[in-house]
Amino acid sequence: MAHVPQIKIPATYMRGGTSKGVFFKLSDLPESAQTPGEARDRLLMRVIGSPDPYQKQIDGMGGATSSTSKTVILSKSDSPDHDVDYLFGQVSIDEPFVDWSGNCGNLSAAVGPFAISNGLVDPSRLPENGVAEVRIWQANIGKTIVSRVPMSDGQVQETGDFELDGVTFPAAEVPVAFKDPADGKGAIFPTGNLVDELEVPGVGTLEATLINAGIPTIFVNAADIGYTGTELQEAINGDSAALERFEAIRAHGAVKMGLIGNVTDAASRQHTPKVAFVAPPAGYTASSGKDVKADEVDLLVRALSMGKLHHAMMGTAAVAIASAAAIEGTLVNLAAGGGKRNAVTFGHPSGTLRVGAEASLVDGRWSIDQAVMSRSARVLMEGFVRIPGDAF
Repeated sequence: MAHVPQIKIPATYMRGGTSKGVFFKLSDLPESAQTPGEARDRLLMRVIGSPDPYQKQIDGMGGATSSTSKTVILSKSDSPDHDVDYLFGQVSIDEPFVDWSGNCGNLSAAVGPFAISNGLVDPSRLPENGVAEVRIWQANIGKTIVSRVPMSDGQVQETGDFELDGVTFPAAEVPVAFKDPADGKGAIFPTGNLVDELEVPGVGTLEATLINAGIPTIFVNAADIGYTGTELQEAINGDSAALERFEAIRAHGAVKMGLIGNVTDAASRQHTPKVAFVAPPAGYTASSGKDVKADEVDLLVRALSMGKLHHAMMGTAAVAIASAAAIEGTLVNLAAGGGKRNAVTFGHPSGTLRVGAEASLVDGRWSIDQAVMSRSARVLMEGFVRIPGDAF
């Protein structure tokens, strides 16, 4: 029996923030995968090693977590206002699909460095030394991201002393600004309310802030679901009943936000919305062993991604946190003590993160001009990925 040989595709494996993903130039993909569709999805799943019923992704580049089962496709932008078009694909670990419904805020920090290093940014816009401003079109949600990438001797500077909780080693700081971060063309508050009553069979009726900024996110109070906000991954990810409750909250919240028509549709939309729970400041020991003191944070936030408690915080969820904190009366704002604020430091399982946002109320409708946070990024490996030629 004849077997189709493997093919090789130029690719770069990068860390961005607290995530890792496989980055491709659109023009380097096989022709059938250069347009959206089944061939592209099958190719990316095979690269990552999905679907894998063992949930290990041993036969691929994925790391068997929502933070490491990610792909990025980049191309030079046709828009004079942007340098690069950025498309993000969240690959399911154990199911055969790629979720294109949202952005990855962490990997957004790696887009600028990749774009510069791979000739996607006009060289005339790049300083020999200093900071290059890369204008990114986020194609999943139709929004602009501006990344400020440090340059040294004409090259992207990746090393530095910026420390990010959730990442073991320091690197160069990459500030990222998410412009008008409401996902797509929808309102920041899809229901029109800062706080809703969310009925979840088997769980109860919960107060919830349903926000569409950075990524659609459902915020609930930790105390209302039996938590303190100081939990680490093992407290939740090993509890199948808890994970089922969170998925029920996510599914019913998604319906209330108008993202899906029926709770059963949530299974095919794992990447969005996210579910997070908030609490007032309290001290705890982070997963690294670091002591986080109550007076070091404005509030505590824990968030779930792809059905599991995240080890730190998704970048897009951090945008949602910053946006909600800036608007008086949301659960996030109230957990932080209420009042007007344009920045918060929140505690997450790996430590703390400071994020900022500017909110304004125009004609009775809230808008976010931009949300800003600092991340870091680094190339881990570059060259080719190989997959069987008949895999897509």
